Amino acid sequence: MSDDVYLKLREFLNQFPLGFPETPSRVELKILKRLFTEEEAKIAVLLTPTPNSVSQIAKKFGLDKKQLEEKLEIMAKKGLIFRIRRDNKTLFNAIPFMVGLYEYSVKKIDKELAKYYKEYYDTAYQEEMGLSNVPGFKVVPIEETIEYNTVLYPYHKLKESIKNTRVISVTECICRKEAELNGEGCDYPIETCLSFGVAAEYYIENGIGREISADEAIEIIEQADNAGLVHAGANSKHLSNICNCCPCCCASMKGITQKGFDKHKFMNALFESIVDDEVCSSCGTCVDRCPVGAIILEDTAVVSREKCLGCGLCATTCPEEAITLHLREDCEEPFNRVIEMAMAILEGKKNRRK
Repeated sequence: MSDDVYLKLREFLNQFPLGFPETPSRVELKILKRLFTEEEAKIAVLLTPTPNSVSQIAKKFGLDKKQLEEKLEIMAKKGLIFRIRRDNKTLFNAIPFMVGLYEYSVKKIDKELAKYYKEYYDTAYQEEMGLSNVPGFKVVPIEETIEYNTVLYPYHKLKESIKNTRVISVTECICRKEAELNGEGCDYPIETCLSFGVAAEYYIENGIGREISADEAIEIIEQADNAGLVHAGANSKHLSNICNCCPCCCASMKGITQKGFDKHKFMNALFESIVDDEVCSSCGTCVDRCPVGAIILEDTAVVSREKCLGCGLCATTCPEEAITLHLREDCEEPFNRVIEMAMAILEGKKNRRK
């Protein structure tokens, strides 16, 4: 099997905001060879990050429309490209390694692929994820933990946003599944990865996830919260996904909990936990509950706002109800659209490399 076509695909994927950098071991090529046939790799580089019809792609490259459509449908089914069905039209676009190829491999990952993913993350991708200093995720707590008279925008209201979504899917967490296959798994729930709208339609049609109701999605959120998972979605105002992240396996959280990186490299904290010293009984429940070690116990619980994700996990288990979430006065608003976030990540990487 020639490396040339996979080298071109690697270069192509490396142009995305979250790129696909090379490594000395070339493990990234092993990943691509597991995911793509040579023909699929050649087709993938013909696509763009924006959706196009089969006719547009075929015309541009002088290809047979019918044959190309068959191949693109197969690739979409395998989670190698994205497909949108809209207004009786089918559109296709290229996808990055993350969020994309990695997450869409959740049903086919095995021990070999999990081993490759871990090596790639450890040697290249964790650094790539945090390089721009533009967080790819925003943390969205459940509404019950937020201070009662806070004026909230729609994107702050997790459960309400879920209720207003037209289609929802759930699948297993690829991060925890990878860790489990590598013998490093945890006991947190695994079927917790939620997608909404066109993303959910893609998961459902391709058998990557199953369709669920809004009530089921909210139940999953509540169970995840009880288990101690952080609710995080793309750092935009539009609700496209919610990852319920654990501190031990999550690709973003590991950078914070295991490498000690600043949370802002990965997570946008919109809220912060505030302790009512007069009510706090110094029981220490919140110290054990915090996934990033942001709370210490002195006379009362003390929260480090630099470390605090604003996830609300401490508030949901405080026996005295002494902790509430407040909007950060210096909070960084999520981007209006994912494309704006992507451009900011590219610019951030460019500035870091000067």
